[in-house]
Amino acid sequence: MSSDVGRRPSRDAHLALELAMELALAEAQGALSTGDVPIGAVVLSPRGEVIATGRNEREARFDPTAHAEVVALRRAGEALGDWQLNGCTLVVTLEPCTMCAGAVVLSRVSRLVFGAWDPKAGAAGSLWDVVRDRRLNHRPEVVTGLREAECAALLTEFFAGRR
Repeated sequence: MSSDVGRRPSRDAHLALELAMELALAEAQGALSTGDVPIGAVVLSPRGEVIATGRNEREARFDPTAHAEVVALRRAGEALGDWQLNGCTLVVTLEPCTMCAGAVVLSRVSRLVFGAWDPKAGAAGSLWDVVRDRRLNHRPEVVTGLREAECAALLTEFFAGRR
């Protein structure tokens, strides 16, 4: 797995990311009520304000593309009236899959922050690294490991209960 890339956020920016991850974790908890995998996401404006949130809704909507990141990015685009999310930050509890990593690149998000690594399907440094692929036209800054243990524990508990 690759290490954090780019500069470390300032103390104020780090606090905003911590608060956003707290909200993402709350969104992930909300996914449990519909039987969805508990993953949550938050989009922050360039000033660090919450624009949109999302949680996995695949089971709730019968939609294979309703991953937390895609839901949050769609809502952010609607809130801003623009699909280009330049300057925005996506905070998510789990490393994005290939579909979500592609959505991050296509949305022009400036920073991707995630908690837990996904060694089975991750596309931001684990299995693939779509978000930093030099062949693509956009590469966001990537910050990893924010509240990693907490994010991972939520998923571990969910899957342990399904076995």
